[in-house]
Amino acid sequence: MQPFRQLEGRAYPFGRKNVDTDVIIPARWLKTISREGLGEGAFETIRAEAGNVFDDPAYAGAPILVAGDNFGCGSSREHAAWALLDMGVRAVIAPSFSDIFAGNAFKNGILAVELPKEQVDRLLSVAETDPISIDLERQVVTTPFQDRFEFAIDPFRKACLLDGLDEIGLTLARDAQISDYETRLAGEMPWLARGSGVAA
Repeated sequence: MQPFRQLEGRAYPFGRKNVDTDVIIPARWLKTISREGLGEGAFETIRAEAGNVFDDPAYAGAPILVAGDNFGCGSSREHAAWALLDMGVRAVIAPSFSDIFAGNAFKNGILAVELPKEQVDRLLSVAETDPISIDLERQVVTTPFQDRFEFAIDPFRKACLLDGLDEIGLTLARDAQISDYETRLAGEMPWLARGSGVAA
């Protein structure tokens, strides 16, 4: 997982409320087990609308999405986070998120920034013409107009995002401790080690 420290760029001024995971990535795209190519199907129903923000060249490749309340509600499909990543989105800013979506986003290296509605409304306005900056280390979102909005984040999630550690990375980071434990256990309880591949 790519570490997340600071991010600056254009943001999609989306702003819609109650955007569920079926809107983020429609069910017909869930037949794949690959994360590749899902960006093509992201927001497919929205992209069918004339003048939609996702097909506006001004926001092409934007790494930030500014959304409305309850973003990511609906089903628990992890494909929603995969689709956002595949289209280049590394952070979503909204007044609130579905808990399951926020968890899936975190596990895939996407920062979910929760801010009060009035601050999100301000960012929606700024995003129409100017870039937005997110500093995870300082936990602040800023604009070229001296806006400065602080956000809260779980310390464990912050540390994982800063270091680029997903669940596999967290486990591998403790490889030495795990090996030491298995070796000690094999010595203390050799009957447990039989057939486990751990030398007694």
